[in-house]
Amino acid sequence: MILVTGATGLVGTHLLVSLIKEKSKVRALYRTETKKEQAKRVFTSYFLEDGKDVFESIDWVKADLNDIPAMTEAFESVTHVYHCAAKISFNPAKYMELRKTNIEGTATVVNLCLVNKVEKLCYVSSIATLGESLSDAYIDENTEWNPEVPNSVYAITKYGAEMEVWRGVHEGLKAVIVNPGIIIGPGFFDGGSGVLFKRIYNGMNFYTTGTTGYVDIQDVVSIMSRLMQGNCQNERFVLVGENLSFKKAFGMMATALNKPLPVKKATPFLMKMAYYTQRIGAILFRTKQSINKSSIRSAFLKRHYENSKIKKELIYSFKPIEKSIEETANYFLEQI
Repeated sequence: MILVTGATGLVGTHLLVSLIKEKSKVRALYRTETKKEQAKRVFTSYFLEDGKDVFESIDWVKADLNDIPAMTEAFESVTHVYHCAAKISFNPAKYMELRKTNIEGTATVVNLCLVNKVEKLCYVSSIATLGESLSDAYIDENTEWNPEVPNSVYAITKYGAEMEVWRGVHEGLKAVIVNPGIIIGPGFFDGGSGVLFKRIYNGMNFYTTGTTGYVDIQDVVSIMSRLMQGNCQNERFVLVGENLSFKKAFGMMATALNKPLPVKKATPFLMKMAYYTQRIGAILFRTKQSINKSSIRSAFLKRHYENSKIKKELIYSFKPIEKSIEETANYFLEQI
């Protein structure tokens, strides 16, 4: 039995599709019926007429990562675990929520893997946990985390989660960690990279000058599956198909959505002004704050990631990001 946590998120849902196509016996964890229904729409798009029946054939279990009795029951007869569940936020006010899900929740998963003698764990981390290059060199699996820079609360808690996985490894657990870049894939436009498609469709004129890594969702789930089926253990891998500037990535999205290209360059000063405006609104009127200091910093950093380790391990070729963006944009346009 394979257990998938976070089964109603972008990675979890597409992973379920892959596992079902492989005829695997799967148990999937979810937290809300709304998320489950959203995942079903994406899932059924892969299976056409019998999609709903296939979706319901999965052993669905409603459980919070920190609900020990429910999680203990969910681990019954489980041999392999894909830990995809995580809370994503860059708002410092959400730190304790992030910590509870990302660090404490991962500790629960690791402990239950050890208790139940699970054969292998695959943990979905992020390039956010990797350090920064001091000389514009490419960032890889050996670039160490730097606690001295102003890391986002999301990065801090994902790094803490990785430490829980390595703690499990020292206690005898076999595990692999994947560190994806910004994941491009269809079906979830209220979070992650999906928000960018929605914003650009609604009209986004500005771009920032930063650079980061991108990867297609199918590459992520394919690599995860192959790593779990192979002999590789106690290693981590950067999953980045291409390094792109935000200007170029946003331009690809705008073109795919038949929308005007973002042509105005945002400056750090302009972003800081927007941050303080939102901050005042959040304090006085409790409005939502989408810009914070760590996101401003990330918007202007030029980070380039090296993917040679996974390419060598699996003899793997990544999908072109432009094609990923086109497919995701087409799905988005079909849904509106």
